[in-house]
Amino acid sequence: MALLTEEQIMLRDAAKGWVADKAPTMSLRKLRDTGAWVSGYEPGAWKDMAEMGWTGVVIPEVFGGSEFGYRSLGVVLEETGRTLTASPLHATAAAAASALLLGGSDAQKQAWLTRIAAGDVTAALAVDETAHHHPASVALKAEKSGAGYVLTGQKRFVPDAAGADLLVVAARTGGAPGETAGMTLFLVDKGARGLSALPLHAIDNRAHADLTFEATPAEVLGEVDKGWDVLAPTLDRATATLAAEMLGTASQAFEVTLDYLKTRTQFGQLIGSFQAMQHRAAKLFTELELTRSCVEAALDAIDAGDKDVSALVSLAKAKANDTLHLASIEMVQMHGGIGMTDVHDAGLYMKRARVAEALYGSSSYHRDRYASLGGY
Repeated sequence: MALLTEEQIMLRDAAKGWVADKAPTMSLRKLRDTGAWVSGYEPGAWKDMAEMGWTGVVIPEVFGGSEFGYRSLGVVLEETGRTLTASPLHATAAAAASALLLGGSDAQKQAWLTRIAAGDVTAALAVDETAHHHPASVALKAEKSGAGYVLTGQKRFVPDAAGADLLVVAARTGGAPGETAGMTLFLVDKGARGLSALPLHAIDNRAHADLTFEATPAEVLGEVDKGWDVLAPTLDRATATLAAEMLGTASQAFEVTLDYLKTRTQFGQLIGSFQAMQHRAAKLFTELELTRSCVEAALDAIDAGDKDVSALVSLAKAKANDTLHLASIEMVQMHGGIGMTDVHDAGLYMKRARVAEALYGSSSYHRDRYASLGGY
């Protein structure tokens, strides 16, 4: 696990200052209370992110990015996770951008990566079609139509898809659901014929959506029937960077709770002086440190092109799931009555935790995947 470089430290510090000033949890409350959750973000905040270069962190310089790598993007997402910043940064700059980087033609990269890096478009990766993450079970049909393809079917609970300008869609050109062979990735413009998006009012107040395709024109990304070769590493990158965001969320939940333990009195004593509370806080601190090691190892492995990337990613996501789950529960319980009210932010952290745990695979999914990759 490598130490942060000077550039990464600068990114972290800039992100930490920006989220505290421009994207506190109050911003999420405003999105929720005004109904602006449908779009998923504040346009001004997205513009700021682009101007600070966050949208192009993994994109090569030739396409307008900085190519600082996935560890660097993870550093930024960790800070946005601390304040539950609602934005399409992860969906666009991590998930969709990775698919374009790994599978796009020169023309597709020029057309889309330059616009992503500039913050001119948002994008989303559409994979799952059921209530649980299982990318090999794709059934959405892609059929040849003239010189191109049309898509027919549905995608469920696609992160930040409600207002996305571009969709990267996994569809089936061959094989059967459950098989990795016969899958193909496609690019679909938001204005494409037959495409409709149903915004979902999820508990984390993000811009998730169900998508319906009715003979929707689509452009092939990569090679026909070989989409899994691009989708699998794309999902690794999306999962690892989401785990970094979750680490930030869990860390902030812990720090807020720790401050409370140091100031709240009960029976004339600080509740942080009670041994039971100390043990619970110590356990959570330990879990956070272990999670950080797992997440940073996965991101470093992606940047280095290590052969064990997938195993490290599953380890990181499983650990991040469990740690954020614990941190969100302890945040509510240790705050007592106030933690159960909407006045306090504890509920916002718990709701985001439950959604993030399910995105790109639950703990059981990644434990099973980790075991399978290890030959068990």
